[in-house]
Amino acid sequence: MSSLPKYQEIYRRFRQAIDQGQLRPGERVPSVRSLAQELKVARGTVETAYQLLVSEGFFLARGQAGTVVAEALPQRSIKSLPVEPEPVAPASAPRLLQLGLPALDSFPRKLWARLVTRQVRRVDVNSLAMGDVRGARSLRVAIAQYLALYRGVECSPEQVFVCAGYSACLALVCDALQMAGQPCWFEDPGYLHARQLLLHLGVQLVPVPVDHDGLDVEEGVRRAPGARLAIVTPAHQSPLGVALGTARRHRLLDWAQAHGGWVVEDDYDSEFRYKGQPLAALKSQDTADRVIYSGSFSKMLFPGLRLGYLVVPRALLPAFEASAGVLQNRSAELLQATTADFLDQGHFTRHLKKMRQLYTARRGFLVEALASHCGALLQVDEQSGGINLLARLRVDVCDQAVAAAAARAGLGIQAVSGWSIEPGGQQGLLMGFTNLATRQQAVQAALVLREVIDGAL
Repeated sequence: MSSLPKYQEIYRRFRQAIDQGQLRPGERVPSVRSLAQELKVARGTVETAYQLLVSEGFFLARGQAGTVVAEALPQRSIKSLPVEPEPVAPASAPRLLQLGLPALDSFPRKLWARLVTRQVRRVDVNSLAMGDVRGARSLRVAIAQYLALYRGVECSPEQVFVCAGYSACLALVCDALQMAGQPCWFEDPGYLHARQLLLHLGVQLVPVPVDHDGLDVEEGVRRAPGARLAIVTPAHQSPLGVALGTARRHRLLDWAQAHGGWVVEDDYDSEFRYKGQPLAALKSQDTADRVIYSGSFSKMLFPGLRLGYLVVPRALLPAFEASAGVLQNRSAELLQATTADFLDQGHFTRHLKKMRQLYTARRGFLVEALASHCGALLQVDEQSGGINLLARLRVDVCDQAVAAAAARAGLGIQAVSGWSIEPGGQQGLLMGFTNLATRQQAVQAALVLREVIDGAL
């Protein structure tokens, strides 16, 4: 603390706040009584500091209306105390070709803000409480209705658990099924962040190869027939983009029923399919109720929403309710209620339709740019859906070396081999296209990537 008298400390704090722009002209300052209580000093101490600031023209006393910063401030300042420079925050704008992001520039922000405002105006005592551990009922009802209509998943709102993103969904699954130390089939290559989280939670991952027909179920049975859990992305495998074939879907469900295993279906971006209709959810074929369906609004709407959900088999409801009560992996009630309105009023399905059209165009921008400027270096895999592209290297260079150099050049691409568990995994470059607003941006990204690959040879 300073050796100055208390009233001078208060005086200096206000002067520095005014000089540094933290207090602006016309802004109201705390009352003498409230500030004295806050600082635990006598009212007379604060009154003396305020009187000094009024006399010098920095404050304007308005009687019962309170005290405010004067509109016309004197042109003089006091010697500032040393102030540590604030660290520069990292840029929030997506990098070129960054993975896993929806088109942030095309999200209906004004509509969303209007829906949020309406929810704020509806706030009552009940809405301020913690709420149901499964999530806001209005959102769980909206999710159940959407899934029945668009994904063929029949469930009741009581089976829906809303969590703070996909990571929280996985954490809830692992806790409810007591997965620490238990074997779990995991696609190889597979979703990197999920793998990192599962290992952190102590799950024993069993890598199961993925080929052109998706997860090799027979190989999973050979490696760990008694696995307690299998985590799959059947509609659009992450990261290879292939779909789980019909025969393998049936074999996976048969395995789960015969061995008492459970299957987590991560249906993360199935709505974004550009050829034909979206594939049926694995859960819609689950007659034995062994599939835990997982969905997320983060890739449909915006990642800052941090809103995911599970559809839990009825036999597991008591265990999931108990774990949800312990983990408390909730999303904010305000965001849940707003998302429920977004679904109920038809905005969600309209937004998805608009994004399919937009992503078709933006995907085309990138495919054309890569063919024109990187055709000798890369071959783009044929994919019928998703929000990422996979490009295979035509030249003898390590994909991780390319990805590291690309990151230094400002690109957000990732190496496929980094998503593999077993050594000697597939090589390739993963890149997003959703935030390429123009053909010129795609060309710019392709030119940078070409220079990066040439430099790595």
